[in-house]
Amino acid sequence: MEPRPALGADPRAVGERLRRLRQSHGVSLAELARRAGIGEATLSGVEAGAGDPTLETLWAITAQLGVPIGAVLDPPAQPRRVRGSAVEMVLLQSFEDETVTYELYRLRVPPGPGRTAPGHDKGASEHVTVFSGRLTAGPVDAPLTAGPGDHVSWGADVPHCYRTLGPDDVHACLLLRRPALR
Repeated sequence: MEPRPALGADPRAVGERLRRLRQSHGVSLAELARRAGIGEATLSGVEAGAGDPTLETLWAITAQLGVPIGAVLDPPAQPRRVRGSAVEMVLLQSFEDETVTYELYRLRVPPGPGRTAPGHDKGASEHVTVFSGRLTAGPVDAPLTAGPGDHVSWGADVPHCYRTLGPDDVHACLLLRRPALR
């Protein structure tokens, strides 16, 4: 199998982290390259952010520094938790293309009165997959019901609600899709 670049990592940021680690360990570029079994030019290129190093190269280098590979890769973003009186959401990922923005949330709805939300931007939609519990969600005037394994979606540019049916928390995944703001 052909070695592949360490996908998903910014080569400049990886190189900068690697250089700082090497210097903090008091190891020269030539010495670290020798220990890792790679060429000095290769290590210099990695530290300069030139190209995308292979996972194997990064493993060899970080092993010689005695640090986990995660020490040089892009750190994961801290999840952003949003709490209201009736819903708890953790933003897992936000991504967009030229026309649409998506926000993916882990959702928890405890038993109680529920939540009514104002409408989002025109053209927005919400997509919920329930993992546990029973949920009523959707437009205030026509809510939908979902249980474990069910998926519901609706145009979310109108007032909409979330409410647990029964005594158990609802655990679900929410994908909010809305037109990109440009």
